[in-house]
Amino acid sequence: MKQLQARQEHQFFASLYRAAPALAVTWWAMLIVRSVLPALLAVATGSLIGALDNGEPITGSLVFVGITFIVFSMIVPLHQVVGLNLGSRLSAWLSDRLMVATTAPPGMGHLERPELTHDLTMARDFDLGIMGPPLHISMDFIASGLGRLFGGLVAAAILFNYSWWAPLVLAGGWLSTHWMLRESAVWRDRNTDEVRSAQRHAEYAYRLAVDAPAAKEIRLFGLAPWVIDRFVTVRTTLFDLQRNATRLRERSVAGALVVVLAANVAVFWSLGNDAANGQLSLAAVIVYMSVAAGTFTIAFGGWSWALDGAAAPVAAVLRLESSMAEAGALSGTASATAVIRRPDSVAREIRFHDLSFGYESSSRPVLENFDLTIPAGTSLAIVGQNGAGKTTLAKLLCRLYDPQHGSVEVDGVDLRDLDVAEWRSTVTAVFQDFVRYELSLRDNVAPSGAPDEEILAALLEAGADQLADLDTVLAKGYFGGIDLSGGQWQRIALARALCAVRLGAGVVLLDEPTAQLDVRGESEIFERILGATRGCTTILISHRFSTVRLADRICVLEHGKVVELGTHDELIAASGRYRTMFDLQASRFIELDEEGDEVVYEKL
Repeated sequence: MKQLQARQEHQFFASLYRAAPALAVTWWAMLIVRSVLPALLAVATGSLIGALDNGEPITGSLVFVGITFIVFSMIVPLHQVVGLNLGSRLSAWLSDRLMVATTAPPGMGHLERPELTHDLTMARDFDLGIMGPPLHISMDFIASGLGRLFGGLVAAAILFNYSWWAPLVLAGGWLSTHWMLRESAVWRDRNTDEVRSAQRHAEYAYRLAVDAPAAKEIRLFGLAPWVIDRFVTVRTTLFDLQRNATRLRERSVAGALVVVLAANVAVFWSLGNDAANGQLSLAAVIVYMSVAAGTFTIAFGGWSWALDGAAAPVAAVLRLESSMAEAGALSGTASATAVIRRPDSVAREIRFHDLSFGYESSSRPVLENFDLTIPAGTSLAIVGQNGAGKTTLAKLLCRLYDPQHGSVEVDGVDLRDLDVAEWRSTVTAVFQDFVRYELSLRDNVAPSGAPDEEILAALLEAGADQLADLDTVLAKGYFGGIDLSGGQWQRIALARALCAVRLGAGVVLLDEPTAQLDVRGESEIFERILGATRGCTTILISHRFSTVRLADRICVLEHGKVVELGTHDELIAASGRYRTMFDLQASRFIELDEEGDEVVYEKL
């Protein structure tokens, strides 16, 4: 029973009922009627012919034939409509489940695990037509396959009235084609690692072509033919792999034909012989011949590629619900007696204590035995080469991950002993890969809502008060929408963080907050940020020393450890790593003075 429940086909049909119970019951009821009607029409036709042959009144038989024919003509299109609605409801149900599965875990490890990539891609893009027909279209293919199979079995069952052996021989012959012409591993072969990889590559090539981020380079470097060729090549490979998984192989078509032909000859010869000997009436001959011929649909019905394609995303979503919950879980929860601190409760310090952390995809830790204390109400800049662990510190501070060893403490209390949501309400951030919401300016600055005066004040502090009206949509794809430059978008992200400060956040995390701003405006903006966040604990991650030097203290990271810590002047005087990096960057900023001579900005 557990093996049956684990099959993705079982999960698919169970999910139909969970998504729309009434529609699912209706769909199954109509499928049964659809399966029975061909055999019932044969019986009705035989009844009419029998009445005519016996000179009996035919009114009842004609009504029987007429009703059966009308229902037979209407059931398929009606069933298609129900299937379309049921497929759409299932699609919406799966999307809802996926959104919960991805957003419910308090951490974010589940979104960065390579082993979940295929299921996540399948679950996200199943209804885009990239990997197969959308669910509302697949439902008709599934109904046709099951209807043929069930219809053929119903037709064979009627033959029991003729002889016990006839339906067994005939249905067995047609059923054998499923085993002889297809391997039992057909659908498993369509879901191999090689097929999954081809699906991901095809989907990526498709997005390169149709999404905006790559549009500039594709046109500038003339890559359109390359992208199209790559998509066609990978998609062809995918189709070849899927076709090979379902092709007729190993057992010969000739063998299947011999079995089917032998079964049909045996049954039809017996029927013909009994009819010739007068052992069957004309009506019986018509009925049995019709249903015997109708059993051929068994060979062309049953599980199909459409069911395989529709069941795969259902199984993927259901797998993700459990695997993502585990992968995105954090290692501790707040105890019942824990004091929930409000945004202004970082009274003494934030401390990274003997902290070690590494990602599952990496063999070495990013941070190891890391110690750093940040006094409350001060600003700290963190600098270092790429891969030194700067952004990882930001993730740990936001508690998107928990350390494998050591702790992040607030006033001596481990973050794992605080409520996740309450702690995050004290933190605001500008991440290097900040989100550009295709929403109004108001919703970009305060997605959770805020008074307009606070939004406008935050925009002013970030130097973004002249970009657009609050109701203007920040995307050209919408009526009245506008597009912004990278620097303008960065100001919007800064305004979002500053608005959160105005609403009570007390810890400010800035990960490359001015990377897309010009050099001249960078220092001015950060000075305004420091003014707006005065009294907050501010952590700045940046490569731009014109910004870094304004912080109260500067921390230099290397290989996951603190190698220097002090003020700008102290670190310059020490002539260590910080001085080397500062001088290297300073030498790159050159301008002409009033006399036309080159001036190097060494005071960044």
